[in-house]
Amino acid sequence: MEINLTLQNLVLAIVTILVAIIITRWTAYFLKRTGKRWDIDVTVIQVLQDIIQYTVYILAVSLILKQLGIDITAIAVSLGIVGVAVGFAARDIIANFISGMFILADKSFKVGDTISISNQKGKVTKVGFRTTTITTPDNTVITIPNSAFSTSPYVNYTYMDRRRVDLNVTIPYNVDLEELTDKIEKLVNNYEWVMHDPKPKVMLLELSDVGVKAKITAWTTDPWKVASYRSLMAEELKKILVNGNE
Repeated sequence: MEINLTLQNLVLAIVTILVAIIITRWTAYFLKRTGKRWDIDVTVIQVLQDIIQYTVYILAVSLILKQLGIDITAIAVSLGIVGVAVGFAARDIIANFISGMFILADKSFKVGDTISISNQKGKVTKVGFRTTTITTPDNTVITIPNSAFSTSPYVNYTYMDRRRVDLNVTIPYNVDLEELTDKIEKLVNNYEWVMHDPKPKVMLLELSDVGVKAKITAWTTDPWKVASYRSLMAEELKKILVNGNE
């Protein structure tokens, strides 16, 4: 196979690459503007952007190889090992693509949701047609193949518009249980983030060697801050217990 490597072909190859980059960047800009104007979900925009980007790049590479006189089909057929490898790669790409389409169609999760899969939990920052990217609370970026969501169970913590904040506590026996329960319920009710329907509750669970085990429950419409709200409740409860024992 003779490669037709001339100055003209090199110039055409460079021009093709530049045109492909311009097209993908212009398309990304156009999709973002259109998404904001028509209030289209960011997840849809990202998937469309990925599809267009990979399509343009594949066409550009094909045109360059053709201009250079390289027959991609002949190479794949003549090298059986390469053909098998490409087949497996294509299978994974297709599986990820189909899974990405199901995520988009089912609205299983979207950009901004907090999900967990395979012991990895984070906020979805990008949903592409091959992979999904999440950012963990410690700012670690994790890329997950979309096919993993078809084979492994995952949790969407922000799918519903509200979440329950639970805090398990142990109330010492030397504290007035009824009075403390009233204080806790009034305290939690005063939080701006707490929903009043259903109302916050203090549920007594069981007796232990050191005190009464109880659970404080409250509902919020901000599921992204459940952990911080739980910490806030724990700090305030600690103050109440300290003051009650003085």
